[in-house]
Amino acid sequence: MSLTDRIKMLDEGVAGVRKLVPGVPTGVEMCRMLVLISESLQVELEHKLRPHKLNDSEFRTLITLFSKPDGTSTPGEICLFTSLGTTNMTRIANALVKRGLITRGRNAEDRRSVVMQITPAGKRFVQKMLPTMFPRLKRVFEGFTKDDRSHFNRLLRKLAHNLSQLEHTAGEPP
Repeated sequence: MSLTDRIKMLDEGVAGVRKLVPGVPTGVEMCRMLVLISESLQVELEHKLRPHKLNDSEFRTLITLFSKPDGTSTPGEICLFTSLGTTNMTRIANALVKRGLITRGRNAEDRRSVVMQITPAGKRFVQKMLPTMFPRLKRVFEGFTKDDRSHFNRLLRKLAHNLSQLEHTAGEPP
């Protein structure tokens, strides 16, 4: 079933719930739509990574290190940046070390801290992999004008800000 069909079903389902439950906020369908779209984007990404025997968590970790000027970061920093759990980071780091894409060692300034660093092979892999992802990514945003993309970006950041505000009030009653 296509994403468009699932969104149509979502709209019908929310309309049915609105008839039964008064006061359903208008954002319900948008939140659910974001989840459906996010899942589809995830499937698309994994489709590109699977032939390379890499998963999304490993790729996010690799990209994070690639994006750093010195190619290094701590597991904790990577977890914060990528929204990955600390429990999974050991598994992810082990997999990337085994493939020779990163190294892991003690921090020279703080021997209690672990540092991960992308290897030259990891850099080459990212430089080879990223361009193969661009054509399909461009198709995802096909038909969006520059203004559409700018407006969409602004709205997503506004939504992220609102969600951040909720995080700060998590203990408060609704």
